[in-house]
Amino acid sequence: MDNIKEKIDEIVNKVKNDKDFASKFQKDPVKAVESVLGVDLPDDQIKNVVDAVKTKVNVDNAGSFLKGLLNK
Repeated sequence: MDNIKEKIDEIVNKVKNDKDFASKFQKDPVKAVESVLGVDLPDDQIKNVVDAVKTKVNVDNAGSFLKGLLNK
């Protein structure tokens, strides 16, 4: 994987914008990430990517929530 940050951003965008993929990610994040990466890696290696995606999605969601509160 050449640029892991780009892949993480790609996965985050898919989670946010593709309901089917978001559901797949929620049910089996390792398989969902592997489907985007196009490789079958050991689960422990993919887990770091999964954790990064979950963190970024949560941070982005919190940011959106806070913006909404501040704009009221």
